[in-house]
Amino acid sequence: MEQPSTRNELFKILGVGFGIAVTIGGTIGTGILRKPGPIAAQLGEPWLIMTLWVAVSLYAFLGTLCTIELGTSMPKAGAWYIYAQRAFGNYAGFVVGINSWLGTCSALGFGVYTMSEYLALLIPSFVGYEPYVAAAILVILTGIHWIGLALASTFQNVMSVLKGIGLFLFVAICYIYGDEVTAAQATSTTSKIIETGSWIAPVIFSLQAIFYTYDGWHTAAYFSEEDRDPTKNLPKSMIGGVLLIIAIYLLCNLAILHILPMNELSQSKLAAADAIRLIFGEGSGKIVTLFLMISILGIVNAQLLFNPRVLYSMSRDGLFLKAGIRVNKGGTPAVAMLITAGVAVMLILIGKDACEKLSDIATFFFVLGYTSGFASLLALRKNEPLLPRPWKVPAYPFLPILMLILSLAFLVSAVIQDLPSSKFALLFMIISYPVFLLVRRFNQ
Repeated sequence: MEQPSTRNELFKILGVGFGIAVTIGGTIGTGILRKPGPIAAQLGEPWLIMTLWVAVSLYAFLGTLCTIELGTSMPKAGAWYIYAQRAFGNYAGFVVGINSWLGTCSALGFGVYTMSEYLALLIPSFVGYEPYVAAAILVILTGIHWIGLALASTFQNVMSVLKGIGLFLFVAICYIYGDEVTAAQATSTTSKIIETGSWIAPVIFSLQAIFYTYDGWHTAAYFSEEDRDPTKNLPKSMIGGVLLIIAIYLLCNLAILHILPMNELSQSKLAAADAIRLIFGEGSGKIVTLFLMISILGIVNAQLLFNPRVLYSMSRDGLFLKAGIRVNKGGTPAVAMLITAGVAVMLILIGKDACEKLSDIATFFFVLGYTSGFASLLALRKNEPLLPRPWKVPAYPFLPILMLILSLAFLVSAVIQDLPSSKFALLFMIISYPVFLLVRRFNQ
């Protein structure tokens, strides 16, 4: 293992395999298993459902091309924080960094809590103790990460491979053993479009659901500082990872639409599980539950890997605690890891509702991260033309401008669609400046 040349530096031991694994692991969670049902209830037409999935798939792919330029020109841990801080200064970086970190802490807590609920289905004696089981799972994962980056990255590779194999196997089972729905069964008579006579609100709702499922396509960029050769490896990791995710998502949707009647799908809370039960009967439920746990474990592990690195980079720039730069002998940002896990455990013990509410608010923060990234690319091209750029985004400036406009449109729609959550997010934006000033003063 390559040791850091000076104290508190991250290890450069990662490569393409990990980059693809962490992209898959950091993106594919329960969304692809949960969201097809609510989306079907809104749209009711297979062609419209697939059109929206293809549209967001294209957004993720084009966004990946933009992010590769940023990640290879500034190969440092932290992704959106690094780019916003370089392009727009410390305050912008602070806002983007804290939003990204806090949003992921809430998603981390919510994910582990959900995993404990599924575990209680398999082990009934855990019923009533879900918060403590969730906290214990997170503590165990933190211990694995504390041992070092090598072990944590290997664990991520295994989880991502199992997840990918499981989803491709699901698609094969649906087509081999499932009966195709008839033309009459393939359309719904009760969708929101039919009920309201308008497609705007149902399409916006569905796009938000699909965006949520795709969040994480940029995960490999968080680890560019720890990549042995980010110039060569990051493009392969990010493009390979996002293409695999797109293939999995589109194939899973086609498989679900292949065997589940639209009226049944629109009532489903867990479409993949219902598809398997339709083929193999009720006894298959435990197999699906076990796969759900593996899927959640993979995304939680990825979040616990990348989120402390945001605090690490902020601390290095004087925008968080000075102790946040400490890296242990295994290559883990030690203090940042403990703070991240501690906040997630606190949210778990407060209650699932707190995690879920913060996860709703986090959607605003995640989209803000995308928006800041595309804006940073444009600003840095203008303000730092001599910055080394081993990778340049194609179709510049059209592509990043298009992505910025699409992200802003989605941000506005997210505010309109969920005003209560957006109010909390906007309130945080308002109080962020005095908090920023306090942090800067504390670090002087």
